[in-house]
Amino acid sequence: MIFKVIGSLLIGFVLFSCSDYNKVVKGDDYQRKFEFANELFDTKEYLRSVALFEQVYQRLPKSGEGELSYFRIGKAYYFSEDFEMAGYYLGSFPQRFPYSPKAQEAMFLSALCSVNNSPEHALDQNETELAINNLQQFVDKYPESELVDSCNRVMDRMRLKLELKDYDAVRLYAKTENYRSAVTTALTFLEDYPLSKNKEEVCYLLVKNSYLLTINSIENKKCDRIEETIERYNTFVVDFPNSVNKVELDNISDKMHKDLQEFCSKKK
Repeated sequence: MIFKVIGSLLIGFVLFSCSDYNKVVKGDDYQRKFEFANELFDTKEYLRSVALFEQVYQRLPKSGEGELSYFRIGKAYYFSEDFEMAGYYLGSFPQRFPYSPKAQEAMFLSALCSVNNSPEHALDQNETELAINNLQQFVDKYPESELVDSCNRVMDRMRLKLELKDYDAVRLYAKTENYRSAVTTALTFLEDYPLSKNKEEVCYLLVKNSYLLTINSIENKKCDRIEETIERYNTFVVDFPNSVNKVELDNISDKMHKDLQEFCSKKK
């Protein structure tokens, strides 16, 4: 019996709340709309608060209430994990209210929207690059902010994602015997990520695929590619003298030197 009573009270409360909400939404009292929207926001009823905040902003766009309403619309979407809509409102907030004390927080949260939209590293990374750009813009604009360290940590995480995608590309080209692309992507990887923990493997794949590209080249390109392969091997040995791949690459180097003497000396 007691459960039925409690249930009836809860249903009545919900119906009353819905009725009250609809009344405020349809009414003309914008101060009440603003107050009720903040009550809903503070009790984490974020999406219900949005409709009221939007009405307040549309009616009073240049007022303090309008400013807070626009800001809280963005945060409501952010807390509801609708990062597309949150990014729109929070990203445009500093342009609409450039002197607002909330502009810094809005810019930071807008950057985090891009971070949250960043997919796993195997997928397209346009959103990841946008996240890095947005975070860097925040750091450049607010270099003294206490949020700078957080931005730098997140940017490192985003850059690692880009690095892993590029690393996978090198390995995929090597695996599928696309020697030219394996060499090109390896060179780009080493230029972009000189301190990568995967540097040794990429350097190894560079030498190996440089060799495979050479022996499959047309005659008039072989000599130049032999010399490039030997140069890449020499760099590898200097950087990784104790590598487990050194014996394999030593054999490649021996073959390249032999071809250089027998084939390229005749050409010259």
